[in-house]
Amino acid sequence: MTELILASASPARLGVLRAAGLEPKVIVSGVDESAITAPTPADLALVLAKAKARAVADGVSGAALVIGCDSVLEFDGVAYGKPASAEEATERWLSLRGQTGRLLTGHSVIDVASGREVGETCATTVHFGVPSDAEIAAYVASGEPLHVAGAFTLDGLGGWFIEGIEGDHGNVLGISLPLVRRLLGELGVEVTGLWTRG
Repeated sequence: MTELILASASPARLGVLRAAGLEPKVIVSGVDESAITAPTPADLALVLAKAKARAVADGVSGAALVIGCDSVLEFDGVAYGKPASAEEATERWLSLRGQTGRLLTGHSVIDVASGREVGETCATTVHFGVPSDAEIAAYVASGEPLHVAGAFTLDGLGGWFIEGIEGDHGNVLGISLPLVRRLLGELGVEVTGLWTRG
């Protein structure tokens, strides 16, 4: 039986996979994201995802598939991860309101037994609403924006302030099911064979 491993501490990613019939084992990579750079936000998301997947795969043996993901928000050509402080989260929201950004999630899947690795970045356009200063203050005070790329969620309190998206909603939560299915297919794995129910 192939073991499925999620190289991420994100409860949202785990929740998406569980809702879609998978029960991955979670192993956090411990990769120092601040030490990694790339020429574009899309490249950065993929390089980070690969680094996380490789770090976990290096400590695993046998029949295992490791999925690594990393998300950044691209706004005005700049990649934004998790804000470092409440002040930064507030500044981010003041600049984002009424604007459009792209949530980029790098995906890397490694077949540990063969050593094969495939990866790709998925992009979803996000249209931000126009919350008031008081709403932004309340949202930042909740603490939620400090734990997520781009300082917002789609499936939590931040959902009140997102007007709409174009593309895969799962990607905004941190993992694109259609993309993961295609990447698994490139490795010769059918996702239905990994389902724990159905």
